[in-house]
Amino acid sequence: MTNQPKILIVYTGGTIGMVKDYNTGALKAFDFSQISSKIPELQQLNCEINTISFDEPIDSSNMSVDYYIQIAEIISDNYDKFDGFVVLTGSDTMSYTSSAISFMFENLQKPVIFTGSQLPIGDLRTDAKENLITSIQVASAYENGKPVIQEVGLYFEYKLYRANRTTKINAEQFEAFASMNYPPLAESGVHLNFNYPLLLKPEGDKKDLVVRKNLDNHVAILKLFPGITESVVKSFMNIPDLKGIILETYGSGNAPTEKWFVDLLEESVNKGIYIVNVTQCKGGSVILGHYETSSELKRIGIVDGKDITTETAIAKMMYLLGEKLSKEEFTHYFQTPLRGEMA
Repeated sequence: MTNQPKILIVYTGGTIGMVKDYNTGALKAFDFSQISSKIPELQQLNCEINTISFDEPIDSSNMSVDYYIQIAEIISDNYDKFDGFVVLTGSDTMSYTSSAISFMFENLQKPVIFTGSQLPIGDLRTDAKENLITSIQVASAYENGKPVIQEVGLYFEYKLYRANRTTKINAEQFEAFASMNYPPLAESGVHLNFNYPLLLKPEGDKKDLVVRKNLDNHVAILKLFPGITESVVKSFMNIPDLKGIILETYGSGNAPTEKWFVDLLEESVNKGIYIVNVTQCKGGSVILGHYETSSELKRIGIVDGKDITTETAIAKMMYLLGEKLSKEEFTHYFQTPLRGEMA
C-alpha cells in the first residue's frame, strides 16, 4: 500500500471501554473519539484510525442477534472506506459474537479483528492497551498490496485466533481465550509472527462482500449430564417454534442409549427440528458412529458437528436456518467448513 492503512474501531461496549471515575470509584464508558489521548502509543502506528461507537454501550451479557446485525451493518457500510476493522466487545460473549459475524460475511477480503480486555482501559495493570494496539497492527498488516488477514479474528493476550475456533476459558486470567482445535493465526512477541499456512484466503477472483442478516434464533443448547430425566428432555423438545438444537454430548459424541432418549430425539428430527451433535470437551471432535453409544444418533439423522465449538455451532445454526435450506442442504452445509470453523 502506498498510503497509510485506514482502520475503523467499532466499540460496542465491554470492559475495554471503561474508565474509573476516581472520585466515585465507579466505572463509566470511555469516549473513543478521544482514544489517542488515553493511548498515546497509537500515534506511533503507521495507520489512520477512526472510531464508531454504539449510541449506548452494551454489556456483552446483553449481546443479541440484533446487535450482531448492527455490527455487520457498520462494517459493511464502511467496507470500501477502510482497510481493516477492529471490533471491541465484552469478552464474555465475544466467541459467540465473532463467530456469528464470520458467517454473516461472505467473500470477506479484509481483516475484522475482535478484541477486548479483562481490566478497564484506565486501570493501572490493564491488558486493554496491548490487546488494542496489537489488534490494530494486525488489522493494518499488508503485504504485496493485500491484507495479511482476510477473515474474522479474535486477538487476546499475544495471540490471534480464528474467531470461530475460540472459547472463553478463564474469567480472571489475561489469557482468557483458547482455540483447542486450531493453532493461533499469529503470535505477538518481539515480532508479530503470522502463521501463513493457516490463514484463510479468498478463492478465485475478487468478489463483492455479501452480508447475510437473516439469522434465525429459534434455537437452543441441550447439555447432557448423567441422570438427565425424560421429562427434562421432553420439555426441551417441545419448546414452541423450536427449529434447532445443539446437543452437547460426551467425549467423541456419545449419549445415553435408553429407548426413551433416542425416541424423543427421533421424534424431534421427524418433526423437522435439526439436532447437531457437539462434544462437551474443550478439545477434540465428534465421531458419530465410532462407539455404540453414538451409532443410534447417526441412524436417526443427528447432524455430525465434528470439531466445531458450541459457540460457533449455535451461530452457524442461526445462519443456516435463516437461509431456508432443505434438510439435505442444511446437513451438507453444516458438516462442510464454510469459514474455516471445522476440520
